[in-house]
Amino acid sequence: MTNRLEQQMKFILEVDKLKFVNRQSYLSDGNRKENDAEHSWHLALMASLLYEYAEKELDLAKTMTMVLIHDIVEIDAGDTYAYDEAGNATKREREVKAAERIFNILPEDQALKMRNMWEEFEACESPEAKFAHVLDNAQPLMLNDATDGRAWRERKIKKSQVMQRNEKTKEGSKEMGDYVQEIIDRNVENGNLKDA
Repeated sequence: MTNRLEQQMKFILEVDKLKFVNRQSYLSDGNRKENDAEHSWHLALMASLLYEYAEKELDLAKTMTMVLIHDIVEIDAGDTYAYDEAGNATKREREVKAAERIFNILPEDQALKMRNMWEEFEACESPEAKFAHVLDNAQPLMLNDATDGRAWRERKIKKSQVMQRNEKTKEGSKEMGDYVQEIIDRNVENGNLKDA
């Protein structure tokens, strides 16, 4: 086996750890919380089905790769809940440190490519990154909606928090932005989100 293949396989084994990073969103049946690997797979499938709603033409393969790798850093940094102010204050520092370690398991050319793609996602400026963020924000809303707002109710999340997190959704997709707004409005009406 070549050194390059060894490095690639070592990375592939390392990212298997995403299966052990639990998120805050419950699966649609409410029995348990999803993990990062399930979340990333779900986003890649969403990208393949929903890219026609992107505001600008995008590279689908790049978008799918972006959503598959965007949470890899959480192997070291952990999942930071979207509405955790204290955790979000240190998130970037923890995730950069993780990116340096994890992506550098790969051969140099692939490490650079993956790290740059992760940074592109974080910057949220390209059409691919904007649409990837749309999916990353819409998917947990969809799961919260399916579980009658279980995670939101447990954490007493407010409409204003969800609105702030999704303030740029329409930049990536107007239709998905409308879909997200419908979910938010329905969950305020149902009492799953506090109207504040």
